[in-house]
Amino acid sequence: LGGGLDDIEAVILTHGHSDHVGFGGKLHEEAGMPVHVHEADAEMTRTGKIPGGERGVRPYLLNPPLYKLLLHGALNGGARTPTVSDVSTFGAGDVLDVPGRPRAIHAPGHTRGCCAFHFEERGLLLAGDVLCTRNPMTARKGPQIMPGSFTIDIQQALDSLAAIEAVDAGTVAVGHGDPWTKG
Repeated sequence: LGGGLDDIEAVILTHGHSDHVGFGGKLHEEAGMPVHVHEADAEMTRTGKIPGGERGVRPYLLNPPLYKLLLHGALNGGARTPTVSDVSTFGAGDVLDVPGRPRAIHAPGHTRGCCAFHFEERGLLLAGDVLCTRNPMTARKGPQIMPGSFTIDIQQALDSLAAIEAVDAGTVAVGHGDPWTKG
């Protein structure tokens, strides 16, 4: 994006899964960058102990995207679960004291502390893994919750969609897939 490390003031995590913690952990270790995570995912972020999903990978074994995902993980340090030893926590509805002053919207299901961040002045909802627009296990496109193999409570994840439904945002940025701009 043309910026450097000096342009970053803080890291906010939508949840404590390793594919989201990794870069934050590196910035924390190498630059002393503060890392913020919902209080319900703080322990997971500190320890790297990730609870299993509600469903296993068995339903996806015939899907080639699963093997592409596994290969990508193996080639990019997926065997090591990153951690951040010192995190700052926030709760539902908190406005974070970081650039853009996003409001945290607690939307559990994917993890207990899964959140979205509303950057009201920018018309942006950073949804993380509350939603995805490309299923990492099947490659199916379109807005959807994360697959059950990565989600601790599927019904809770579906129920949490109500927390983001009324948010006024022209763009929804997701953790997996392209941003959603179609309402």
